[in-house]
Amino acid sequence: MSERARTSGKASSKDGARRGLFARIALFFRQVIAELKKVVRPTRAELLRYTAVVLVFVAIVMAFVTLVDLGVGTLVGWVFGG
Repeated sequence: MSERARTSGKASSKDGARRGLFARIALFFRQVIAELKKVVRPTRAELLRYTAVVLVFVAIVMAFVTLVDLGVGTLVGWVFGG
């Protein structure tokens, strides 16, 4: 690690300790807003495509779980004479 990285890390931890509660809260919100400005929203076409993919995937998983449930239920009924 370089000397600059070590000293900047120490300075920021000392600086964080010197800041008051409200200054830290304000810094947090400034950082949140800065990150939210980086968010790229999907276009309408992408959103519809993603929604369709999720719905198809959920339907496939539901069908798989239903078949497994019916199979296990039938097997248990057959084994235990239900």
